[in-house]
Amino acid sequence: MNETVARRLTGYAGMATAAAFIVEVPLYFLYSGPPPDANVLARLLIGILALAFLIVFVTVFRELVKAAAPAYEWVGTAAFATGLVYATITLVSSGLEAGAVIAADHRIDPTITVSGTYVLYGTVGRLLLAFFLTAVGYGITRARLLPRWTGRTAYVLAGANLVFVPSLFFGNTPSHFYAANGWGTTALMGALFSYWMLALGISAHRSATRRAPAVSPALRP
Repeated sequence: MNETVARRLTGYAGMATAAAFIVEVPLYFLYSGPPPDANVLARLLIGILALAFLIVFVTVFRELVKAAAPAYEWVGTAAFATGLVYATITLVSSGLEAGAVIAADHRIDPTITVSGTYVLYGTVGRLLLAFFLTAVGYGITRARLLPRWTGRTAYVLAGANLVFVPSLFFGNTPSHFYAANGWGTTALMGALFSYWMLALGISAHRSATRRAPAVSPALRP
């Protein structure tokens, strides 16, 4: 895969991932009590699609690093591995929530009822995402793939995720900011990641356009 194609695909995958996550997050705040099954299943389905796009993103990002700076291929591999594990863990969590909602004969709030997902969405997810963002930020800055702000903001966001790693000690009330399944630990971090991914995708796509080889005047019609 050449560098221009890798940049373009990285941009498309990043924007698709971000768009799905941005649509998903607000669906968690539509109801004060247990939401209808349709709401829960819809947001989980959108989240699953977002994670599928994220898998595409980490795959093409690795190819981008490999094409643009072969010496840093190991960084692309680290981003791929941590991103893939993060997506897998989150997909498992989504499956547990969806199964509980489908099986229940009454409305439930899976963010509270399905206790097995607390640490997966929270502490585990935050730690893996911090590693992923650090690898992506390092790859961007060292290989000079994109503007510096994309790498620097990746580091900042990685640090923010690390702050929420100890949240498993602070209960399981979603309305609390710093809880195992609190809105700060999950929704806020997810929203920040979504908008960062959108900005990264746009930047990667623009870089592909700038780096596209110009047509020689002799070859123009």
